[in-house]
Amino acid sequence: MSHRTRRAQGDEFLSESLPRLLSKIYKTYSDRDMKVLEFLQPEELRQKIDFSLPEDPVDNRVLESLAEQVIHYSVKTGHPYFFNQLFNGVDAFSLSGSIINEALNSSAYTYELGPVITLIEQEIIEKFSTEYIGYRKGEEDGIFCPGGSVANMYGMSLARHHKYPESKELGMIGLPPIHIYTSDMSHYSVKKGAFFMGFGLSNVVLVKSDKHGRMIPEALDVAIEESKKKGFTPLMVNGTSGTTVMGAYDPLDEIADVCERQGNIWLHVDACWGGAALLSPKLRHKMKGIERADSIAWDPHKMAGAILQCAVLITKHKDLLAEAHTAGARYLFQQDKVYDCSYDTGDKSVQCGRKIDAFKLWLLWKAYGSSGMAERIESCFDNALYLRQLLTETPGFRLLFEEQECTNTCFWYIPPSMRGQVEDADWWNKLSKVAPAIKGQMQVTGSMMIGYQPQGQFVNFFRMIVASPMTTREDMQHVISTIQRHGQNL
Repeated sequence: MSHRTRRAQGDEFLSESLPRLLSKIYKTYSDRDMKVLEFLQPEELRQKIDFSLPEDPVDNRVLESLAEQVIHYSVKTGHPYFFNQLFNGVDAFSLSGSIINEALNSSAYTYELGPVITLIEQEIIEKFSTEYIGYRKGEEDGIFCPGGSVANMYGMSLARHHKYPESKELGMIGLPPIHIYTSDMSHYSVKKGAFFMGFGLSNVVLVKSDKHGRMIPEALDVAIEESKKKGFTPLMVNGTSGTTVMGAYDPLDEIADVCERQGNIWLHVDACWGGAALLSPKLRHKMKGIERADSIAWDPHKMAGAILQCAVLITKHKDLLAEAHTAGARYLFQQDKVYDCSYDTGDKSVQCGRKIDAFKLWLLWKAYGSSGMAERIESCFDNALYLRQLLTETPGFRLLFEEQECTNTCFWYIPPSMRGQVEDADWWNKLSKVAPAIKGQMQVTGSMMIGYQPQGQFVNFFRMIVASPMTTREDMQHVISTIQRHGQNL
């Protein structure tokens, strides 16, 4: 078969097969009678789909059939009953932006290649920095990057270069022993960044959090003093706005006070999950003091509703991203182009090729406006509070925490067979098996997906996430009834 013939068949697949395939996915966004997933064990799945890469081409009918199988056995993250991760639901406007992104197949390293996206990125970073974070206009800078973990690592890189610019040339050799501080409830990307970037896991100091999961500023102060006594230099404090499990917001103002008092330590804030609260005038008080942070990581692909992936690192230190990461490749970043080369932002990034992720957020924001974006976030918080109310009113459910700051709702389900018993070690051991058993049944039947995990002294519990404005109060009621149905006979 000639390349020209196959190209014509590819055009046919794009115009005829793809719309049919996409319509099957679109249906899962609103049809609550459909399964969230068709679960199979790995070896069973291998028998259902031909994963081999053939020597000869297969025709379009086979390709479409294979794609249908992929859709059928994939998790429907846009399904109304998918609550498993810190993202759920699919917005049609952002999805449209994502499809356009893929069709353009471009990269965001130079204005030469991405003129429109360069200006879109600048607009989003400037607006979010000045109107929502509170940075002064002209001091802000930022870069879209592949996920919140990478955005947090950018924060670590900036902290290092800001204090030790010579490390760009010399590396870690010659630098004093360094400590990085983060709460014991923070995201694991801080630890990953430490060993990925050469700081070392042993140089990450976990600061105690309170019973609600918030970093204790006084404990941070003590930890820094202890580091100094041992000969370590404090490099960075990582605060969190919306912890992964409990949804806690660290007290940023008090943490910033500690950083200033201890020698202007770099303050980075991981707002990947809870940062969407800044979009709402009713909720942004949760992040009081955010303007004092040196750098901030935010994932619009979480509660803000952009399609995966969409993440950004923002800093109030203009030009520091470029100073820390510029390599000056002359085949890309020539300085004698026909336009202002300051618009070639790619050298601020550690990547070369970089997806045009900002467009998905920009189209979404345009479609709803700032007021609509705020309403979407507030809807998530309102539904989470409604679920919390239902849990307190329904026998067999027990909340873990007295307060709830984000849309994470953590709770146990106690089957009828375990109610009214002495809650000794054996009882708690039995309870630890309840959430995994119910989750397993939900997966196998495809009825719903909710995460669970242990945390510190707490045995396995459900962590219910509301991250989609399409979620309804009826959906919250369905969560209760589904867990009851799967767990009542345990």
